[in-house]
Amino acid sequence: MTMTKKGIERWKTLKSQVVFEHKWYTLRRDHVELPNGHVMDDYFVSVRPDVVLTFPLTEDGHVLFVRQYKHAAADIFIELPGGVIDAHETNPLEAAKRELLEETGYTTDDLEPVLQVIDNPTKDTNKIYYYIARNVREVAAQDLDESEHIEVLKVPLQEVEQMIMSGQVNVAGSIALCLLALRKLGA
Repeated sequence: MTMTKKGIERWKTLKSQVVFEHKWYTLRRDHVELPNGHVMDDYFVSVRPDVVLTFPLTEDGHVLFVRQYKHAAADIFIELPGGVIDAHETNPLEAAKRELLEETGYTTDDLEPVLQVIDNPTKDTNKIYYYIARNVREVAAQDLDESEHIEVLKVPLQEVEQMIMSGQVNVAGSIALCLLALRKLGA
């Protein structure tokens, strides 16, 4: 594939102001000038923390998924374990280990970075760090937040692709990481 430069330019931010700030959500209003000179004073951006997502594989070839209710979509979802990188955390890999342990009770010393992606570059600021965790083992009980009720599912590696294709796993980040991990693992 050949890509030609088409003169795409960045927008200029003339002014930014936080219009809503809460421990779980920050909304920023940007005043921007487009390359063609047009000015917009109402471009809203969700300022979100970065996130980690892990594809945890047990020694006997099972992938751990978490099943839980997600209120914004008002449904129960099967997805890979992950979560927000806390403000005090500087290493996404350590955050991935922490989230895996909290949500599943499993850990590993074999965590491999796969890819860093942008979830929604139109409106959100955050990145997602994808990891494959090999040889995960159960070492503790789950350590869940007050709002979390999580069921841990152990799925044979060879069934993961069918779960995606049948729509059982339908969260975009989990689908992407599953497909990347399956390819990387040669599964």
